[in-house]
Amino acid sequence: MGRAFEYRKATKMKRWGNMARVFTKLGKQITIAVREGGPEADTNPRLRVLIQQAKKENMPKENVERAIKKASSREESDYKEMVYEGYGPYGIAVVVETATDNPTRTVGNIRSYFNKHGGSLGTSGSVLFMFDHNCVFHVAKKENLATDELELELIDYGANEIEEDEDEIIIYGEFASYSTIQKYLEENGFEIHSAEFERFPNDVKSLTEEQRASVNKLLEKIEDDEDVQNVFHNMQLED
Repeated sequence: MGRAFEYRKATKMKRWGNMARVFTKLGKQITIAVREGGPEADTNPRLRVLIQQAKKENMPKENVERAIKKASSREESDYKEMVYEGYGPYGIAVVVETATDNPTRTVGNIRSYFNKHGGSLGTSGSVLFMFDHNCVFHVAKKENLATDELELELIDYGANEIEEDEDEIIIYGEFASYSTIQKYLEENGFEIHSAEFERFPNDVKSLTEEQRASVNKLLEKIEDDEDVQNVFHNMQLED
C-alpha cells in the first residue's frame, strides 16, 4: 500500500487546498451522514468522525450546525451521491464522485467537461474495476506506540497497511471494514483526524509532460464543479 500512500499524498493538497471547497465538501458529507444516521453524534459514527474532521480543518462551528439543521429540514432538497466514470485524453480512466440535489444538472455538466477536453463520459462500471475502493483513517500518534504492533492488531479489523506521516498515522483498510476500524480506534482512545473513502488505481499510465497538462485541464475543470466531491484517475504523477 506504499504506492497508494504516495499517490494519495501527492494529490491530497490539490484537492483540499481551497478552504471554501473543503467547507462545502464537509458540509455536504455532514448533511448526508445526518440523513442516513440521524443528527446525534453519539449514535451516528460517521457524523462523529466528520465533526472531528471539521474541527481539524478549522471549519466554523456554525457551518457544522447549519449542515446538521439542513439535513433535518424536510423543506430542503436531499443530496444524492452519484458516481460518474469516463476516459480523459490519452485513455486516462477518471472516476468522479458527486453529491448533488440535481443529478440531471450534474451529469450534464460532467459530460460537457469530458467532451470539451478530449474525453468521453462512460457507462456505469466502465472504469471502476481499475480502482481499489478503500477507507483511509488519519489518526494522531500516541506516545510509545509501536506502529508495527498496531498494524498486526488492526489486521484482524480489516486494515491492510499503516503508514506514518509527520504527526499522524494513516490506516488503509477495505471499504467494507470502515465501521469495524472506526470502532476499534474509538474504543482504544485514538484521536481520529479524518476518515475518508479513496479509490486507488490498480495500475497507472505514464504520459509526457504535455500530455499530463492536457489531462490536468480536464481534471481541474471537473474539480471546480460545486457538486463534485472527489476525482480519481490512473495517470502517473510527476516524480
